[in-house]
Amino acid sequence: MYGMKIGIVCYPTFGGSGVLATELGLGLAKKGHEVHFITYRTPFRLTAFQENVFYHEVSDLNYPLFEYAPYETALASKMVDVVLHEDLDVLHVHYAVPHASVAYMAKKILLQKGKYIPVVTTLHGTDITLVGRDPAMAPVVSFSIDKSDGVTAVSHALKKQTLEAFDISNDIKVIHNFIDLNRFSRQNKEHFKQAIAPNGERIFIHVSNFRKVKRVDDVIKMFALVEKEISATLLMIGDGPDRYKMEALCREMGLCDKIRFLGKQEAVEELLAISDIFVMPSENESFGLAALEAMACQVPVISSNVGGIPEVNIDGVTGYISSVGDIEAMAKNALSILKSEEELTKFRKAALTQAERFSIDYILPQYEDYYAEIIRTTVYA
Repeated sequence: MYGMKIGIVCYPTFGGSGVLATELGLGLAKKGHEVHFITYRTPFRLTAFQENVFYHEVSDLNYPLFEYAPYETALASKMVDVVLHEDLDVLHVHYAVPHASVAYMAKKILLQKGKYIPVVTTLHGTDITLVGRDPAMAPVVSFSIDKSDGVTAVSHALKKQTLEAFDISNDIKVIHNFIDLNRFSRQNKEHFKQAIAPNGERIFIHVSNFRKVKRVDDVIKMFALVEKEISATLLMIGDGPDRYKMEALCREMGLCDKIRFLGKQEAVEELLAISDIFVMPSENESFGLAALEAMACQVPVISSNVGGIPEVNIDGVTGYISSVGDIEAMAKNALSILKSEEELTKFRKAALTQAERFSIDYILPQYEDYYAEIIRTTVYA
């Protein structure tokens, strides 16, 4: 396949859409494609120089006239500039709001300049399940999706939700999130584990942005039930608006000596490598990338059964799924995995086997083929 010039527009944050967009771009660059990131800050996983990777910063428009800086206008102008001067073949925008609508504006401007740029939009979850369902935003989201040349969703569940929520005629192709198995793997970190669990405690781990939808309080309440039965410790990774509430809850339940809040961690794989159970009780997840990262590190998953999670976590095989809020079932299931080393080992092996199905080596060619199809059918038709 010839080397394409690909523009990637994303949020440069710790969220799943920004992570996937950045890792996708880096993977494409390694395969010889020229990748141009367009966003307001360097994506946090874009930490070192890499051949074929370029970054274009969207500048603020700070004029006294504006109470709020018009980011969408600045982004559209930057898209036009990069597409023209770098002669891009395709724009891939992650997260419908506002990137898909801004891409449509940029595409119209470029048409006046004699350049047609096909746009692929990837739906990640809250752009559909939360923002997109706001009546004030829904018409723009629906229009932007339909005007994209190609649309992908990270799970079958998200595709179904999108088609149910919006009147969309455009086809949606499911391309799952992926994992870099070179980074996420279970390595020997016994010295590290000894520091966290000096008395052989079982290590539970939760990773999220500590928002209401993640139901972080269920993690703590479930852990409290488990801790009554076995010696265990809980690692809480991430940060967000509910963190202070969770710290208060730990104090109320007398669990401060059992639970560690470690904040945002870039090397989360090192913490996963020493963990025994990953907990994800969310009330909504479009895919469950954090669970997949845990499974690649051979950590069984205790999760809710919503959204795309069942496409990742196979009940009774890689872990267990339960109804949202059923902390008793989650605790019981976690204890059943930990009842013996043989049982835990069985779940660890199955988790890795499932994670391998989402390897970047398997998923990335699906994006390459889709780009090529969209370019061929829209530009050369």
